[in-house]
Amino acid sequence: MKQTILTILFALLTISATAQIKSEVSETVELMGILSRTAGFQEFSNDLAGQYSKDTEAWFAQYREHPTVTYYKELRAKNGIAYDRVTNMAVHLEIEKGKVKLIGNRSELTGGWQDIDLDDFVKRLNKFYADTRFHEFFEQHRTFYNDFLKAYDKNIIAIKPEWYGRFYNGTAPTEQFRIIIGFTYGTTNNGASRQLPGQPRELFAVCGYNLNPQTGRPNFDSSLPLHEFNHSFVNPLLEKNENEKAMQEVGQRLFQLSQSTMMQQHYNDWHIVINESLVRAAVIVYFYENGFNQFVSSMLNVETMQNGFPWMLDVVSALRYYSTHREQYPTLNDFYPEIARFLNK
Repeated sequence: MKQTILTILFALLTISATAQIKSEVSETVELMGILSRTAGFQEFSNDLAGQYSKDTEAWFAQYREHPTVTYYKELRAKNGIAYDRVTNMAVHLEIEKGKVKLIGNRSELTGGWQDIDLDDFVKRLNKFYADTRFHEFFEQHRTFYNDFLKAYDKNIIAIKPEWYGRFYNGTAPTEQFRIIIGFTYGTTNNGASRQLPGQPRELFAVCGYNLNPQTGRPNFDSSLPLHEFNHSFVNPLLEKNENEKAMQEVGQRLFQLSQSTMMQQHYNDWHIVINESLVRAAVIVYFYENGFNQFVSSMLNVETMQNGFPWMLDVVSALRYYSTHREQYPTLNDFYPEIARFLNK
């Protein structure tokens, strides 16, 4: 949920800053988002995009009983395909000569996808793509996409990839950072990554398009791409056995402490709560270390009092300690057990 105070603050930040990373529209992100909307996935069904939502409904409502849509609903029920898993598939797809194909390393498709016949899914997706004349819909909205991308790039602060490399690994970044606008995503925002043969690893911040209900104008939130890029660095740390063991006890306690609030945000596991805690704290540290420290207290207040992370100051304090002791802790992975100790206190 977007908070008014932060929206105002981030609007002020755009006065003298321009995004270094140009935003993009992705036909495969739109395809997966609209398929999810057509299948009734709640997170993609909020009519927050004004005329674009109306256009989408008018074009695709007649396909709610399409065989691919029926099959896709079954995948949600049986395999938990939703939210970031939709995005993970989207960035591993490519459309070439009118055909959807799978690209990259299939082992990166986890969270339910590993139990699905991917070739069969892509075959069914191609049928949906052809039968709905999806490319025609996409091209009809090309001007709308491009106009918003220009406005978006003018209204978010500069993103510094070098900070991520330095903060997490003590090195220059080797990844390619990409911002994708999900025009069917509403307030859903996801991070994703992929590795194509012979190319730098790509990190995606997929940020939803939505309009302010009072003004009818698009919302711009500079924290969103910063947040989603952090996930590509934070989440893999907890996947390491030694880090999971170090964090498990305190993670479970924090989840129990805030379970009702977290479940409302669809954070239904202690792993998610820990990753969200670190990502949100890292965003605050990013602003602090890049000259926007005057807004840190307001951001802390929002995370602590409104977003359900009363331990946020402790996580930020841990990351600030890490930042000033890099000789002892060259990477965040080296410091990870200490974060658990900070939280246990």
